[in-house]
Amino acid sequence: MFEQLSGAQERYQAINDRLMDPNVVSDPKQYAELMKEYKNLTPIVEKYCEYKKATADMEEAKMMLEEGGLDKDFRELIEEQYETSKKDIEVISEQLKILLIPKDPNDDKNVIVEIRGGAGGDEAALFANSLYRMYSMYAESKGWKIDVANVSETELGGIKEISFVVEGNGAYSRLKFEAGGHRVQRVPVTESGGRIHTSAATVAVLPEVEEVDFQLNPNDLKIDTYRSSGAGGQHVNKTESAIRITHIPTGTVVECQDERSQYKNKDRAMQILRSKLYEAEQARQHAAVASERRSQIGSGDRSERIRTYNFPQNRVTDHRLSGDNKNFNIQSIINGNLDPLIDCLVTADQAAKLQAQTEA
Repeated sequence: MFEQLSGAQERYQAINDRLMDPNVVSDPKQYAELMKEYKNLTPIVEKYCEYKKATADMEEAKMMLEEGGLDKDFRELIEEQYETSKKDIEVISEQLKILLIPKDPNDDKNVIVEIRGGAGGDEAALFANSLYRMYSMYAESKGWKIDVANVSETELGGIKEISFVVEGNGAYSRLKFEAGGHRVQRVPVTESGGRIHTSAATVAVLPEVEEVDFQLNPNDLKIDTYRSSGAGGQHVNKTESAIRITHIPTGTVVECQDERSQYKNKDRAMQILRSKLYEAEQARQHAAVASERRSQIGSGDRSERIRTYNFPQNRVTDHRLSGDNKNFNIQSIINGNLDPLIDCLVTADQAAKLQAQTEA
Protein backbone atom coordinates (compact mmCIF):
# COMPACT_ATOMS: atom_id res chain seq x y z
CA MET A 1 0.00 0.00 0.00
CA PHE A 2 2.72 2.45 0.95
CA GLU A 3 4.51 1.92 -2.36
CA GLN A 4 1.27 2.91 -4.08
CA LEU A 5 0.94 5.97 -1.85
CA SER A 6 4.49 7.11 -2.51
CA GLY A 7 3.94 6.69 -6.24
CA ALA A 8 0.69 8.66 -6.03
CA GLN A 9 2.42 11.49 -4.19
CA GLU A 10 5.22 11.65 -6.77
CA ARG A 11 2.70 11.66 -9.62
CA TYR A 12 0.68 14.37 -7.85
CA GLN A 13 3.72 16.62 -7.60
CA ALA A 14 4.70 15.93 -11.21
CA ILE A 15 1.20 16.89 -12.42
CA ASN A 16 1.28 20.01 -10.27
CA ASP A 17 4.52 21.07 -11.95
CA ARG A 18 3.12 20.37 -15.43
CA LEU A 19 0.02 22.44 -14.72
CA MET A 20 2.34 25.43 -14.33
CA ASP A 21 3.83 24.85 -17.78
CA PRO A 22 2.61 27.52 -20.26
CA ASN A 23 2.55 24.90 -23.05
CA VAL A 24 0.14 22.76 -21.03
CA VAL A 25 -2.01 25.73 -20.01
CA SER A 26 -2.40 26.70 -23.67
CA ASP A 27 -3.59 23.17 -24.59
CA PRO A 28 -7.18 22.89 -23.22
CA LYS A 29 -7.49 19.14 -23.81
CA GLN A 30 -4.19 18.24 -22.12
CA TYR A 31 -4.86 20.69 -19.28
CA ALA A 32 -8.33 19.22 -18.66
CA GLU A 33 -6.96 15.64 -18.59
CA LEU A 34 -4.23 16.58 -16.12
CA MET A 35 -6.67 18.52 -13.92
CA LYS A 36 -8.96 15.49 -13.82
CA GLU A 37 -6.10 13.23 -12.68
CA TYR A 38 -4.91 15.90 -10.24
CA LYS A 39 -8.40 16.11 -8.74
CA ASN A 40 -8.60 12.30 -8.35
CA LEU A 41 -5.21 12.14 -6.65
CA THR A 42 -5.79 15.07 -4.27
CA PRO A 43 -7.83 13.21 -1.56
CA ILE A 44 -5.33 10.32 -1.59
CA VAL A 45 -2.29 12.58 -1.19
CA GLU A 46 -3.96 14.73 1.48
CA LYS A 47 -4.92 11.65 3.49
CA TYR A 48 -1.40 10.23 3.07
CA CYS A 49 0.02 13.48 4.49
CA GLU A 50 -2.32 13.09 7.48
CA TYR A 51 -1.02 9.54 7.93
CA LYS A 52 2.62 10.64 7.85
CA LYS A 53 1.97 13.44 10.37
CA ALA A 54 0.17 11.06 12.75
CA THR A 55 3.05 8.57 12.41
CA ALA A 56 5.65 11.27 13.12
CA ASP A 57 3.68 12.46 16.17
CA MET A 58 3.45 8.91 17.53
CA GLU A 59 7.16 8.25 16.98
CA GLU A 60 8.07 11.53 18.68
CA ALA A 61 5.87 10.73 21.67
CA LYS A 62 7.28 7.20 21.88
CA MET A 63 10.86 8.49 21.86
CA MET A 64 10.14 11.02 24.62
CA LEU A 65 8.53 8.37 26.79
CA GLU A 66 11.45 5.99 26.30
CA GLU A 67 13.99 8.67 27.21
CA GLY A 68 12.23 9.30 30.53
CA GLY A 69 12.93 12.22 32.86
CA LEU A 70 9.43 13.70 32.39
CA ASP A 71 7.40 15.07 35.27
CA LYS A 72 4.05 13.42 35.99
CA ASP A 73 1.78 15.94 34.22
CA PHE A 74 3.97 16.23 31.12
CA ARG A 75 4.30 12.46 30.88
CA GLU A 76 0.50 12.06 30.97
CA LEU A 77 0.24 14.64 28.17
CA ILE A 78 2.75 12.75 26.01
CA GLU A 79 1.04 9.42 26.73
CA GLU A 80 -2.25 10.94 25.57
CA GLN A 81 -0.54 12.22 22.39
CA TYR A 82 0.85 8.74 21.75
CA GLU A 83 -2.54 7.02 22.14
CA THR A 84 -4.35 9.65 20.07
CA SER A 85 -1.82 9.36 17.24
CA LYS A 86 -1.99 5.56 17.37
CA LYS A 87 -5.79 5.62 16.98
CA ASP A 88 -5.52 8.21 14.19
CA ILE A 89 -3.14 5.94 12.29
CA GLU A 90 -5.59 3.03 12.49
CA VAL A 91 -8.50 5.16 11.22
CA ILE A 92 -6.48 6.83 8.46
CA SER A 93 -5.08 3.47 7.32
CA GLU A 94 -8.60 2.18 6.69
CA GLN A 95 -9.53 5.39 4.88
CA LEU A 96 -6.46 5.06 2.66
CA LYS A 97 -7.38 1.48 1.76
CA ILE A 98 -10.76 2.71 0.54
CA LEU A 99 -9.21 5.60 -1.40
CA LEU A 100 -6.86 3.16 -3.15
CA ILE A 101 -9.68 0.95 -4.43
CA PRO A 102 -9.49 1.21 -8.24
CA LYS A 103 -12.01 3.75 -9.43
CA ASP A 104 -14.71 2.78 -11.91
CA PRO A 105 -13.53 4.46 -15.13
CA ASN A 106 -17.14 5.35 -15.93
CA ASP A 107 -17.85 7.17 -12.66
CA ASP A 108 -17.30 10.65 -14.09
CA LYS A 109 -19.46 10.05 -17.17
CA ASN A 110 -23.00 11.19 -17.85
CA VAL A 111 -25.73 8.57 -17.56
CA ILE A 112 -28.42 7.14 -19.80
CA VAL A 113 -31.35 5.86 -17.74
CA GLU A 114 -34.19 3.72 -19.08
CA ILE A 115 -37.31 3.01 -17.04
CA ARG A 116 -39.93 0.49 -18.16
CA GLY A 117 -43.20 -0.43 -16.53
CA GLY A 118 -43.29 -4.17 -15.83
CA ALA A 119 -45.93 -6.49 -14.39
CA GLY A 120 -48.98 -4.63 -13.17
CA GLY A 121 -50.53 -2.90 -16.19
CA ASP A 122 -51.61 0.71 -15.62
CA GLU A 123 -50.31 0.71 -12.04
CA ALA A 124 -46.84 -0.38 -13.26
CA ALA A 125 -46.83 2.53 -15.71
CA LEU A 126 -47.84 4.93 -12.93
CA PHE A 127 -45.04 3.54 -10.77
CA ALA A 128 -42.56 4.04 -13.63
CA ASN A 129 -43.68 7.68 -13.72
CA SER A 130 -43.08 7.91 -9.95
CA LEU A 131 -39.54 6.59 -10.43
CA TYR A 132 -38.88 9.14 -13.17
CA ARG A 133 -40.13 11.90 -10.88
CA MET A 134 -37.88 10.58 -8.07
CA TYR A 135 -34.79 10.63 -10.27
CA SER A 136 -35.69 14.05 -11.65
CA MET A 137 -35.91 15.49 -8.13
CA TYR A 138 -32.66 13.80 -7.14
CA ALA A 139 -30.89 15.18 -10.22
CA GLU A 140 -32.18 18.67 -9.44
CA SER A 141 -30.86 18.44 -5.87
CA LYS A 142 -27.41 17.50 -7.23
CA GLY A 143 -27.38 20.27 -9.83
CA TRP A 144 -27.55 17.77 -12.71
CA LYS A 145 -29.41 18.28 -15.97
CA ILE A 146 -31.97 15.82 -17.38
CA ASP A 147 -32.62 15.52 -21.10
CA VAL A 148 -35.49 13.22 -22.13
CA ALA A 149 -34.74 11.26 -25.30
CA ASN A 150 -37.89 9.18 -25.69
CA VAL A 151 -41.08 8.62 -23.70
CA SER A 152 -44.18 6.50 -24.22
CA GLU A 153 -47.02 7.64 -21.98
CA THR A 154 -50.40 6.16 -21.04
CA GLU A 155 -53.72 7.98 -20.98
CA LEU A 156 -53.77 7.77 -17.15
CA GLY A 157 -50.51 9.69 -16.85
CA GLY A 158 -48.26 6.68 -16.52
CA ILE A 159 -45.10 5.86 -18.45
CA LYS A 160 -44.74 2.64 -20.42
CA GLU A 161 -41.07 3.43 -20.99
CA ILE A 162 -38.78 6.43 -20.91
CA SER A 163 -35.14 7.05 -21.84
CA PHE A 164 -33.31 10.10 -20.53
CA VAL A 165 -29.78 11.39 -20.14
CA VAL A 166 -28.49 12.75 -16.83
CA GLU A 167 -25.61 15.17 -17.24
CA GLY A 168 -23.53 16.19 -14.24
CA ASN A 169 -20.42 15.59 -12.17
CA GLY A 170 -20.39 12.07 -10.70
CA ALA A 171 -23.81 11.14 -12.10
CA TYR A 172 -22.86 7.57 -13.03
CA SER A 173 -21.00 7.00 -9.75
CA ARG A 174 -24.30 7.46 -7.88
CA LEU A 175 -27.02 6.32 -10.28
CA LYS A 176 -25.31 3.06 -11.30
CA PHE A 177 -26.67 1.53 -8.08
CA GLU A 178 -30.25 2.11 -9.33
CA ALA A 179 -30.07 -0.51 -12.07
CA GLY A 180 -32.37 -3.47 -11.55
CA GLY A 181 -35.95 -4.40 -10.70
CA HIS A 182 -38.02 -2.06 -8.53
CA ARG A 183 -41.23 -3.31 -6.91
CA VAL A 184 -44.09 -1.25 -5.43
CA GLN A 185 -46.82 -2.28 -3.01
CA ARG A 186 -49.70 0.19 -2.68
CA VAL A 187 -53.40 0.78 -3.35
CA PRO A 188 -53.57 1.98 -6.97
CA VAL A 189 -55.63 5.03 -7.91
CA THR A 190 -57.49 2.66 -10.25
CA GLU A 191 -58.46 0.34 -7.36
CA SER A 192 -61.97 0.99 -6.00
CA GLY A 193 -61.93 -1.79 -3.43
CA GLY A 194 -58.92 -0.53 -1.45
CA ARG A 195 -56.85 -3.65 -2.13
CA ILE A 196 -53.05 -3.49 -2.11
CA HIS A 197 -51.48 -4.36 -5.47
CA THR A 198 -47.90 -5.32 -6.28
CA SER A 199 -46.40 -3.90 -9.47
CA ALA A 200 -42.93 -3.59 -10.88
CA ALA A 201 -40.70 -1.51 -13.11
CA THR A 202 -37.17 -2.01 -14.38
CA VAL A 203 -34.37 0.54 -14.44
CA ALA A 204 -31.34 0.28 -16.73
CA VAL A 205 -28.36 2.58 -16.17
CA LEU A 206 -25.68 3.02 -18.84
CA PRO A 207 -22.63 5.30 -18.90
CA GLU A 208 -22.82 7.70 -21.82
CA VAL A 209 -20.16 6.66 -24.33
CA GLU A 210 -18.42 9.16 -26.57
CA GLU A 211 -17.69 8.48 -30.22
CA VAL A 212 -13.98 8.26 -29.43
CA ASP A 213 -14.73 5.34 -27.04
CA PHE A 214 -16.81 3.26 -29.44
CA GLN A 215 -17.02 3.49 -33.22
CA LEU A 216 -20.19 2.58 -35.12
CA ASN A 217 -20.08 1.29 -38.69
CA PRO A 218 -22.65 3.32 -40.70
CA ASN A 219 -23.27 0.27 -42.89
CA ASP A 220 -24.59 -1.57 -39.83
CA LEU A 221 -27.31 1.01 -39.20
CA LYS A 222 -30.86 1.33 -40.49
CA ILE A 223 -32.26 4.80 -39.82
CA ASP A 224 -36.00 5.55 -40.07
CA THR A 225 -37.89 8.80 -39.50
CA TYR A 226 -41.46 9.12 -38.28
CA ARG A 227 -43.82 11.58 -36.65
CA SER A 228 -43.41 11.85 -32.89
CA SER A 229 -46.57 11.32 -30.87
CA GLY A 230 -47.74 11.68 -27.30
CA ALA A 231 -50.22 9.81 -25.11
CA GLY A 232 -53.06 8.14 -27.02
CA GLY A 233 -51.34 8.73 -30.35
CA GLN A 234 -51.76 12.51 -30.22
CA HIS A 235 -49.30 14.18 -32.59
CA VAL A 236 -46.86 16.51 -30.86
CA ASN A 237 -45.00 17.24 -34.07
CA LYS A 238 -46.45 17.32 -37.58
CA THR A 239 -43.05 16.78 -39.21
CA GLU A 240 -41.11 13.53 -39.29
CA SER A 241 -38.56 14.60 -36.69
CA ALA A 242 -38.56 11.40 -34.64
CA ILE A 243 -35.73 8.95 -35.29
CA ARG A 244 -35.52 5.16 -35.03
CA ILE A 245 -32.06 3.58 -35.43
CA THR A 246 -31.64 -0.19 -35.76
CA HIS A 247 -28.23 -1.82 -35.33
CA ILE A 248 -28.62 -4.62 -37.86
CA PRO A 249 -25.98 -7.09 -36.53
CA THR A 250 -27.48 -7.15 -33.01
CA GLY A 251 -31.07 -6.07 -33.65
CA THR A 252 -30.74 -3.30 -31.05
CA VAL A 253 -33.31 -0.54 -31.64
CA VAL A 254 -33.21 3.00 -30.24
CA GLU A 255 -35.87 5.66 -30.69
CA CYS A 256 -35.71 9.37 -29.95
CA GLN A 257 -38.56 11.82 -30.44
CA ASP A 258 -38.27 14.42 -27.69
CA GLU A 259 -36.46 17.09 -29.72
CA ARG A 260 -38.21 19.04 -32.48
CA SER A 261 -35.07 18.85 -34.57
CA GLN A 262 -34.50 15.64 -36.54
CA TYR A 263 -30.76 16.26 -36.32
CA LYS A 264 -30.86 16.53 -32.51
CA ASN A 265 -32.98 13.40 -32.23
CA LYS A 266 -30.56 11.50 -34.45
CA ASP A 267 -27.56 12.71 -32.43
CA ARG A 268 -29.18 11.67 -29.14
CA ALA A 269 -30.29 8.30 -30.54
CA MET A 270 -26.74 7.63 -31.74
CA GLN A 271 -25.40 8.41 -28.25
CA ILE A 272 -27.83 5.97 -26.63
CA LEU A 273 -27.17 3.25 -29.21
CA ARG A 274 -23.42 3.68 -28.81
CA SER A 275 -23.74 3.31 -25.03
CA LYS A 276 -25.90 0.19 -25.32
CA LEU A 277 -23.52 -1.53 -27.72
CA TYR A 278 -20.50 -0.45 -25.69
CA GLU A 279 -22.02 -1.96 -22.54
CA ALA A 280 -22.74 -5.22 -24.36
CA GLU A 281 -19.18 -5.36 -25.72
CA GLN A 282 -17.72 -4.61 -22.28
CA ALA A 283 -19.84 -7.37 -20.76
CA ARG A 284 -18.51 -9.87 -23.28
CA GLN A 285 -14.90 -8.83 -22.84
CA HIS A 286 -14.98 -8.58 -19.06
CA ALA A 287 -17.39 -11.33 -18.05
CA ALA A 288 -15.22 -12.36 -15.12
CA VAL A 289 -14.95 -8.82 -13.77
CA ALA A 290 -18.68 -8.24 -14.21
CA SER A 291 -19.41 -11.48 -12.37
CA GLU A 292 -17.19 -10.46 -9.47
CA ARG A 293 -18.87 -7.06 -9.25
CA ARG A 294 -22.34 -8.61 -9.34
CA SER A 295 -21.42 -10.85 -6.43
CA GLN A 296 -20.43 -7.80 -4.43
CA ILE A 297 -23.46 -5.57 -4.71
CA GLY A 298 -25.95 -7.07 -7.12
CA SER A 299 -25.83 -7.35 -10.84
CA GLY A 300 -28.21 -4.59 -11.75
CA ASP A 301 -29.83 -7.06 -14.11
CA ARG A 302 -33.29 -5.93 -15.11
CA SER A 303 -34.84 -9.15 -13.81
CA GLU A 304 -33.27 -8.78 -10.37
CA ARG A 305 -35.41 -7.19 -7.66
CA ILE A 306 -33.22 -4.72 -5.86
CA ARG A 307 -35.77 -2.61 -3.98
CA THR A 308 -39.36 -2.63 -2.69
CA TYR A 309 -41.45 0.50 -2.13
CA ASN A 310 -44.05 -0.44 0.51
CA PHE A 311 -46.52 2.46 0.82
CA PRO A 312 -48.84 0.93 3.47
CA GLN A 313 -45.84 0.49 5.78
CA ASN A 314 -44.22 3.81 4.74
CA ARG A 315 -40.99 1.94 4.02
CA VAL A 316 -38.48 1.46 1.21
CA THR A 317 -36.37 -1.69 1.53
CA ASP A 318 -33.20 -2.17 -0.49
CA HIS A 319 -32.60 -5.91 -0.71
CA ARG A 320 -28.85 -5.55 -1.30
CA LEU A 321 -28.41 -4.14 2.21
CA SER A 322 -28.89 -5.81 5.58
CA GLY A 323 -29.85 -4.99 9.14
CA ASP A 324 -31.04 -1.51 10.07
CA ASN A 325 -29.36 -0.03 6.99
CA LYS A 326 -31.79 -1.57 4.51
CA ASN A 327 -34.99 0.36 5.38
CA PHE A 328 -35.72 4.02 4.58
CA ASN A 329 -38.64 6.45 4.83
CA ILE A 330 -40.67 6.12 1.64
CA GLN A 331 -41.76 9.76 1.38
CA SER A 332 -38.18 10.96 1.67
CA ILE A 333 -36.94 8.51 -0.98
CA ILE A 334 -39.80 8.97 -3.45
CA ASN A 335 -39.25 12.75 -3.25
CA GLY A 336 -35.67 12.41 -4.44
CA ASN A 337 -33.70 12.23 -1.20
CA LEU A 338 -31.65 9.25 -2.40
CA ASP A 339 -28.26 10.14 -0.92
CA PRO A 340 -28.70 8.29 2.44
CA LEU A 341 -29.65 5.11 0.58
CA ILE A 342 -26.96 5.40 -2.10
CA ASP A 343 -24.34 6.21 0.57
CA CYS A 344 -25.13 2.85 2.22
CA LEU A 345 -24.77 1.07 -1.13
CA VAL A 346 -21.43 2.80 -1.78
CA THR A 347 -20.18 1.75 1.67
CA ALA A 348 -21.29 -1.85 1.07
CA ASP A 349 -19.59 -1.85 -2.32
CA GLN A 350 -16.34 -0.54 -0.82
CA ALA A 351 -16.42 -3.09 2.01
CA ALA A 352 -16.93 -5.95 -0.45
CA LYS A 353 -14.07 -4.74 -2.64
CA LEU A 354 -11.77 -4.41 0.39
CA GLN A 355 -12.68 -7.97 1.39
CA ALA A 356 -11.93 -9.17 -2.12
CA GLN A 357 -8.52 -7.46 -2.03
CA THR A 358 -7.75 -9.08 1.34
CA GLU A 359 -8.64 -12.53 0.05
CA ALA A 360 -6.73 -12.11 -3.23
